[in-house]
Order: sequence, then structure tokens, then C-alpha cells
Amino acid sequence: MVLSVIILVLCLIGFASIHSLMASLRFKRLAMQVLGSKGEVLYMPLFSLVAILTISPLPYLFYKNPGEILYIVPSPWRWVMVIGQLIAGIITLRAFTDAPQRFKIRAQLSAPNTTEAGSLNIRGIYRWVRDPFTFSTLIIMLLTPFMTTNLLIIYIVTTIYLYFGSRHWETRLVAQFGDEYKEYQKHVHRIIPTLRGYQ
Repeated sequence: MVLSVIILVLCLIGFASIHSLMASLRFKRLAMQVLGSKGEVLYMPLFSLVAILTISPLPYLFYKNPGEILYIVPSPWRWVMVIGQLIAGIITLRAFTDAPQRFKIRAQLSAPNTTEAGSLNIRGIYRWVRDPFTFSTLIIMLLTPFMTTNLLIIYIVTTIYLYFGSRHWETRLVAQFGDEYKEYQKHVHRIIPTLRGYQ
């Protein structure tokens, strides 16, 4: 029991460490130097591939050692929760399409108020929440219709990582958009959606 928890936590820490390193501006600058003109096209697929490979042992480890069952939500409520999880997944997809300028590597490495950095252009889901990825992931975890001891530990560690990762993400956005993003921060909450959308 204790060993399985330690292995799960170490797996998560390993993923978080590699993911954070590759998300850092310093690493992206180095990658762009190495990859050259192909960097803009190759970096995000490579980043996603590494993320999948480093997190892939976790489902297997959890399957082998799920831990003691804490609760299972009965029907029909479990399906209500699953629908809520699907909606949260749609929010994640919208987050990519509503702000494509935030995910271009050259834009991320550019100074504020330059053509390369682009404009913040608040629209879609970003009018209500600054970090829809963290928000939707927390919703998916919260609406899981069953819970075991090991899954609870995974969710606790993931929540801690999401919190600090969200703060790191915002630091990068300030570096890209400058005062424009700082002004946006005054009006829209980072993780909990703002009831009144950004105007």
C-alpha cells in the first residue's frame, strides 16, 4: 500500500518536473536554437508526445494498485457527473481555439507590444476565466464518480502542481503581453470563473 503510493507520487513528480522544464521559456529558447526554422512546427507536437510518454505509466500503476474504495456514486448521479466532465473537456478544447496566439513558441519568446508577440485579444472562455485548463481539470477531478485512496492522493498532488503551474503560466503570459495582461488580471479570476464576463 505505502509502496504503491510512493511509486504513484514519484511518477507524478517526474512528469511534473519534465513538463515544467519543457514549458519554461529558457528551455524553449534553447529548443528553438537547436530546431531552427522547424521549431515553431515541431515543438508543440514534441512537447505533447513527451507529456504523454511521461504520464502514460500512471494509469497502469493506478490500475494495478487502485487502493481502497472510498465511494462510488450511484446512477443516475454518476451520469450527471460524467456529463459535467465532458463539458469540462469541451472547455479545454475551446481554450486552445479561443487563444491560439498564446501557444505559438515565437510569440511566447517575444517582448510585449511587438508584432511577434501579438495581441492578447480576450475572447471565448477567457472572458470568464484566465486559466481554463486548470479550471476544467479541477472540475473533471471533482466530478469523478468514484474515489479510491490512491486516486485521492493522485488528485491532491495534481491539484498542488496545477496551482503552481498556473502561476508559472501567468508569469509567461505577462512576459508576452506585459501591461495588457496585468490589466486583464484585475478583471478576471485566474481559476474560479468570473460571473460577469470580461468586457
